[in-house]
Amino acid sequence: MNANVYQHFRTDEHPFIDTVEHWIEQVTMQYAPVLTEFLDPRQAYILESLVRQTSDLKFQFFGGYEAAERTRCLIFPDYYEPTQDEFDIVLYEINYPKKFTTLSHGKILGTLIGTGVKREFFGDIISDGENWQVFIAKEVHSFVELQVTKMGNVTVRLETRDYTQILVPKDGWSEERTTVSSLRLDTVISNVFNISRQRSKQLIESGKIKVNWTETVRPDFLLDLLDIVSIRGFGRLQIQGLEGATKKEKIRLLLGVLRK
Repeated sequence: MNANVYQHFRTDEHPFIDTVEHWIEQVTMQYAPVLTEFLDPRQAYILESLVRQTSDLKFQFFGGYEAAERTRCLIFPDYYEPTQDEFDIVLYEINYPKKFTTLSHGKILGTLIGTGVKREFFGDIISDGENWQVFIAKEVHSFVELQVTKMGNVTVRLETRDYTQILVPKDGWSEERTTVSSLRLDTVISNVFNISRQRSKQLIESGKIKVNWTETVRPDFLLDLLDIVSIRGFGRLQIQGLEGATKKEKIRLLLGVLRK
């Protein structure tokens, strides 16, 4: 990989850049499409940046529904015409005794990962407030369906649904703008959720923060475009735009925020 490409991204993203380069090479050499696993928005941004440098290749993202956060990407030669079926995504609804218990995003994801299947094979988990659905890669869906019979102490059953039966998610991101002195994780969290910098650091160092679904314990972690931050007990935020600097050299941010 050209070192000039690496310098535009974080060090921990270099292995993913290498993977994308491998996919691009595969499509170029074999003249056939390559389908990725589910990508988070930051990974999708990196992939798009790299594929756009290869003018004779195209790409398309799909996560099961239009507003999907986690998507699979099909990279293909410019003459190829992809179809939605090629993204190999299966939609499941979680059947559980709603009168007696409740489910949560964390409990569902924990159960899915507990099957031994990598996070990259699971797409969005959505809810209308009572019902829950999950998008699963076709490669593993039968195995997961057989494995998942309980979530905690709750007996459940995964049932396939057609795309016409997708739930309308209850939660929606609100768009907010703010200015911050830096893109440090503790600084952004403190600013958006109106808590002290010290409280923000404590949340991070105690393992209550995830960046792009990975636990992060470094308060000085530098956020970048399309990163998603989950703050246990507070909600989530996404860096949706870097809009330049103020006269006092503060950074203008466009954010998506989901408050609990």
